[in-house]
Amino acid sequence: MKAISNFHTHTHLCRHASGRPADYVEQALKEGCSALGFSDHCPYPDSFFDCWPEIRMTEDEAAEYDQDILEAREMASFPVFQGYECEWEAEYGSWYDELKDSYHADYLVLGAHWVTDGKSHIYIPRVESPSLLNAYIDQTIDGMRSGHFAFLAHPDLFMAGYKEWDEQAKACSQAILDAAADLDLPVEINGLGMSRALSSTRRGMRYAYPYVEFWEMAALTNVRVICNSDAHEPSDVIINAWKARDFAGRFGIEPMEFPSFCGNS
Repeated sequence: MKAISNFHTHTHLCRHASGRPADYVEQALKEGCSALGFSDHCPYPDSFFDCWPEIRMTEDEAAEYDQDILEAREMASFPVFQGYECEWEAEYGSWYDELKDSYHADYLVLGAHWVTDGKSHIYIPRVESPSLLNAYIDQTIDGMRSGHFAFLAHPDLFMAGYKEWDEQAKACSQAILDAAADLDLPVEINGLGMSRALSSTRRGMRYAYPYVEFWEMAALTNVRVICNSDAHEPSDVIINAWKARDFAGRFGIEPMEFPSFCGNS
């Protein structure tokens, strides 16, 4: 089987995944891997009052993450990169620089799981309100424009809550794709979404994400696409990335293999 890359990988430190980096490398070695990136949910400063601490490592645990990845690199026959999956909050712009400068991140991923509403961060798959959806799209594009991130993960995640492909969904999708094209920022087809529960819509049962109509639209653009696993257990580290590539092929999308931070990998 051809060796492929995956740059969206979680570990036990996010509290909703299993396995250490070495476990993922061991599995990737068996299945064929050209490059592997770890992108566990980033820590935030204690002053960030509502950062969903139950699904991310603490600042203290970042040293363990760093050491685990160093040890995993020694096992690998392919390049291994250290990253973090982040949300976007403009007031913490300097924190994203800190993740690279002091926490040894080779790259950052914009996860965009929430919309900020006052002092609350609302999980976007729970949002059905058009006004909150518009706020989410604006917030996501603001993060894309920040220049901190290597790619936008699951850009169609908002359809897990909004569900129906209507004019609002089309406009939101077009806005994200236009921003990605303008910024030359890759967007991700996410393999984990195809392992999640199907979503009931007026057009029948379907993946909540990746959302077919979003990617039909993307296929008509020059937006760069990256296919990743979003692995939460070692067994998914390569197979989910293959699922994402198979999905891309349905639309004639040729995904990129290596983001720019990989250099000549």
